Amino acid sequence: MPHLALESSVFAQGLPIPENREALTRMTSAAHAAGATPRITAVVRGSPTTDLAADPAALERFLARDGVRKVSTRDLALCMAQHGDGATTVAATMHLAASDGIDVFATGGIGGVHRDAPFDESGDLVELARTPVIVVCAGAKSILDLPATLERLETLGVTVLGYRTNTLPGFFTAHTGVSLADRVDSVEEIAAVWRAHRALGRTAGLLVMQPPPAADALDAALVDAAVEDALAEARTARVRGGAVTPFLLAAVARRTNNQSLRTNLSLLEANAALGGAIAARLARP
Repeated sequence: MPHLALESSVFAQGLPIPENREALTRMTSAAHAAGATPRITAVVRGSPTTDLAADPAALERFLARDGVRKVSTRDLALCMAQHGDGATTVAATMHLAASDGIDVFATGGIGGVHRDAPFDESGDLVELARTPVIVVCAGAKSILDLPATLERLETLGVTVLGYRTNTLPGFFTAHTGVSLADRVDSVEEIAAVWRAHRALGRTAGLLVMQPPPAADALDAALVDAAVEDALAEARTARVRGGAVTPFLLAAVARRTNNQSLRTNLSLLEANAALGGAIAARLARP
């Protein structure tokens, strides 16, 4: 049975309660429907795992956000040594998935270059450059500097494919005005690119960007205004480091009357469906 990796940070930090449980249900159901087994990565009391759901008590702790820290690749060893519970980000999920032989990973949006501090960029980008996993996402999060993020991915040698789109998706919105160089229109094309990628000995990831479902995508102007307000709020509150992204996403949700939250749930489900279909296709000759 093909496997699809999911990141536990989406459930433990990225979404509020009870929407995090709804996201879990929708993503796992979509993966199963596409022919793949969902595998949630995490660190559970010091032990890295790619099957958090196999421990129901641990999964409930993560959904309750009970003492669960946010863990990127750099934090994995420390979390293990301290016997902690760690919810894995995109970067950490890629590492654990690749270590366990899982080729495909579905998430919401990747991290990237921050708007207010261009020297502040997510570890997701470096991990994409060095870890061979297909990452299905809705682009980079709208709170980021999207053109700069795409430029960094190009510099790092990460192949970016627009799935049925010529435009970089902006997480909450389908249209950002930033063009993508490469487009694919089928799961078969993605599988063929991945096989060629691996045949070349490339050790980088493959980034597949799918716009949020049209019925739930937000207007770009609405998102931009909400993000600017959220950034101002973050500056006033002096939010720093790993707390920035969940803070900004929550602020954007408030400013869009929770429309962005509905979009987030919708795109997570859609990405799990696409990721599951890719995993199922790769399992066939």
